[in-house]
Order: sequence, then structure tokens, then C-alpha cells
Amino acid sequence: MDLRLRTDDSGATPVLLVDGDVDLATLPRLRNALAKLVVDHSGGLVVADLSEVTLLDDCGLGVLMGAAAHARGAGGDLALVCRPGRLRERLTLTGLDRALRIVDARQAVA
Repeated sequence: MDLRLRTDDSGATPVLLVDGDVDLATLPRLRNALAKLVVDHSGGLVVADLSEVTLLDDCGLGVLMGAAAHARGAGGDLALVCRPGRLRERLTLTGLDRALRIVDARQAVA
């Protein structure tokens, strides 16, 4: 499956909508999109909506952590939207939920 990325700047908090597989082949696109979002909104909260992600490999977890570090280094932060299910369980199992704020829906991000 391919990876589709779309930025939604219509609300108070910018959101990167991620849809598809996050794996070795698609990592550069995700990394670049997250970096652009952080730079464009330096010092603020940015959100990656993983609700439509079908696969997230270990390298993808690293990209999310790197993006969070980049955002925090710029005085902002990164939050994730991830519905309960297999992906959310994986984020909990790996401890990512202790390093990043993870919410069930975009409306929960303040």
C-alpha cells in the first residue's frame, strides 16, 4: 500500500493526516512532511493523525520520536492521534505513549 500525506491547517493546531503504510519505503516522505510541519509552525503544537495508518514499522516509530525531538527543540511539541486498536496497542507496548501525547481524536488535542 502507498502512503498518502495531507496537511490540514484549517484549525488552531496544524495536523498532518497520515494514511497508508509507514515502512522503509515511505519513511523519507513522512520524515520530510513532519519536518516541514514543525518548521512551518515553529514553537507551536503540531499533530500527526495516524488514524488511517495500516502499518507502522520500527523505523516509523523512530521518525515520530525524531519529529517530536525536533518540535521540542523548536519550543513546540508533537502529539499523535491514534484510535484504540492494534496500532495504539503497539504504541503502548513500545512505550511511545510515555514519550508522546496520544489522543483518540483530533478534537481532544488542545
